[in-house]
Amino acid sequence: MTDQALRDEQPIPPEIDRWNWGAFLLNWIWGIGNQTFIALLVFIPFFGILIMPFVLGAKGSKWAWRNGRWDSVAHFKRVQRLWAIWGVVIWLAMIGLFGAIIGGTALLLKNSDAYKLSVAKLQASPEAANLLGTPISTGLPSGSINVSGQSGSANLSFSVTGPKAAGVIFVEAVKKYDVWTLQSLKLKLEGQDQVIDLLQQTRADAGGARLSAYDAVSFE
Repeated sequence: MTDQALRDEQPIPPEIDRWNWGAFLLNWIWGIGNQTFIALLVFIPFFGILIMPFVLGAKGSKWAWRNGRWDSVAHFKRVQRLWAIWGVVIWLAMIGLFGAIIGGTALLLKNSDAYKLSVAKLQASPEAANLLGTPISTGLPSGSINVSGQSGSANLSFSVTGPKAAGVIFVEAVKKYDVWTLQSLKLKLEGQDQVIDLLQQTRADAGGARLSAYDAVSFE
């Protein structure tokens, strides 16, 4: 009878028959380190990602005990505790890195000329002031900005809040000859399906002002 067959027949010590956090958090990495290659099933689409980590967490200690060579139960528990600690450390580092990337991207977008121009236009819009009330506060933007030399484009969105209502602003802007110009500035209020084009309203107000000035000159 082979050594593996002998180990398979040995009873599992009850003190190690418990949830294995190292196997759950590090799955395939833990599997290679503990000669438990069934952990590589995590690479099967859907099943591997959604189910296999929980199977490893529940069964990992049994498999690792039978597949490895351990001096004692204490030795096994010490090694598995280290795997669990490294699993927590790595996951916390990944979450921190992901948060830093998201926060850094939002900060870069907030400091962009396209975002600042859209906020300035929003604050100066009589229609936005009428719908949202004043003062208007804005949230962190999301979206994308692509720049190549003196040209570029931006597609952003950010939340807006005023005393009367709240909503979301959608921005489209282009950069030509190193100058940003808004192409679209639209407001969608919470609880409403209508989308208000704030730039169109600004153009209409400007056109009306020019027409009134022309009438006044003609009258004189």
